[in-house]
Amino acid sequence: MRGRGFDIGAVLIGLAFAVMWSSAFTSARMIVVDAPPLTALALRFLVSGLIGVGLALALGQRLPRGRAQWRAVALFGVMQNAVYLGLNFVAMQWVSASVAAIVASTMPLMVALAGWLVWRERLPPMGIAGLLAGFAGVAVVMATRLGGGADPLGIALCVLGALALTVATLALRGASGGGGGLLMVVGLQMLVGAAVLGGIAVAAEPFVVDWSLQLVLAFAYTTLVPGLAATWVWFVLVGRIGAVRAAAFHFLNPVFGVLIAAAVLAEPLGPADLAGVAIAAAGILMVQLSRVRG
Repeated sequence: MRGRGFDIGAVLIGLAFAVMWSSAFTSARMIVVDAPPLTALALRFLVSGLIGVGLALALGQRLPRGRAQWRAVALFGVMQNAVYLGLNFVAMQWVSASVAAIVASTMPLMVALAGWLVWRERLPPMGIAGLLAGFAGVAVVMATRLGGGADPLGIALCVLGALALTVATLALRGASGGGGGLLMVVGLQMLVGAAVLGGIAVAAEPFVVDWSLQLVLAFAYTTLVPGLAATWVWFVLVGRIGAVRAAAFHFLNPVFGVLIAAAVLAEPLGPADLAGVAIAAAGILMVQLSRVRG
């Protein structure tokens, strides 16, 4: 944070990011009830990407330079936007928004675990305890939901999506951000996701839409708020306090994800869910704080 004092501005920005990011699962669930998931997601990325690139050009940002930058754009566009979010949108035809949010929130744990086991990165005892607690909390929630009839295939797709995002994050670790503005890069990544998902949707998905005001509002919200605004807020937060400290706010994602789904979609929320989410959130926070101190 700025200096060593308490930065209330950074806290508010971090909370805003966590709320916007976590709400994406609820709006996605509202979309896939009435529209084909891959088609809807491809259209979301097309709109968000065109807006992002247009704003970047208006701000004078340039296209990425060099093979490494374009490789990063392509890899993240495919792995994060097409694979990770594509699998989540498909899965949410069968699983609740809260389940998808909790599984997606394990990505920081997966990155830390892979860094520790594969790359032999140092992980302090608090980080190791956080990994154990984080995965244990998720296991508590998943056991409860599976016992209540949650679809195993849907959960498996969410896990595969989180693994895809973990692979992309690790593959791009240390990649240079120079040669292109952040908004330009994000917009291009969205257009890559739109192209990949659009091709799959045309080939494999019937275009059957049950038009409703809820669908239109949910699509507009997920395009503008989690799609564009949350990305911009994230980069503002990283610029203010750094990427490692900013990542600590991810511990709020399972909490907000479950609470928003319960408030908007009336998804059930039992004592075991609350306990599991609290344990998982604490585990994520411990892992992130161990990285800050390390």
